[in-house]
Amino acid sequence: MKRRWAMVIDMDLCTGCGACVAACVAENNTPTVGESEAGKGRLMQWIRVVRYFRKEEHDETRAIYVATPCMHCEKAPCEIVCPVYATYHDEDDHVNAMVYNRCIGTRYCGNNCPYSVRVFNWWDYKREKPLDEQLNPDLTVRSRGVMEKCSYCIQRIRRGKETALKEDRPIRDGEVLPACAQTCPPGAIRFGDLDDPESAVSRMMKDPRRFRLMEHLGTEPSTVYLKKMRGPGR
Repeated sequence: MKRRWAMVIDMDLCTGCGACVAACVAENNTPTVGESEAGKGRLMQWIRVVRYFRKEEHDETRAIYVATPCMHCEKAPCEIVCPVYATYHDEDDHVNAMVYNRCIGTRYCGNNCPYSVRVFNWWDYKREKPLDEQLNPDLTVRSRGVMEKCSYCIQRIRRGKETALKEDRPIRDGEVLPACAQTCPPGAIRFGDLDDPESAVSRMMKDPRRFRLMEHLGTEPSTVYLKKMRGPGR
């Protein structure tokens, strides 16, 4: 059965703790590049937490945190420029998928992404023993020269679909959770099937605080945000 997976991030709940980043690194075998490579802007994290600051009354400054994974656009600019069709739109799950062994590292997709959520694997990063034993066996370890990005933890989506198929039932709302949503302490990240009217993300999509990043571009992201509320102490 086809699904339309979507993610809703409530900025009013996000504390900028970075737990989602750590969970994504552990789940998806994302390498730690080190201080030197980080200084060159070569971080490999698939999700980043961006901080913005605004001035309130009495010159008080408050931080706003925006967790930024891949937007999984319905009309993705990255897909139309890939010369080898390494990035494509999965019509069954409505996610922006990657075929790593097809990627030749042109980086056209990264240059055409307005959200800058794709990263390029510059090196074959080594993991000394016993750190190599912490790798997730459900996901391949990418080699140098390929583009990487958030996949909504596609391996978890596949596992959830297989389990539901074996038990001859539909996937329950909340049964499939990406690592970031599962780990978020305040529950700021919600994930589910947008075509299910009873799902949490479907109900949150009706929230008047709802907005998409750079919606004027017409990319139709599947990752949606809820605005942070204004008020004392917020």
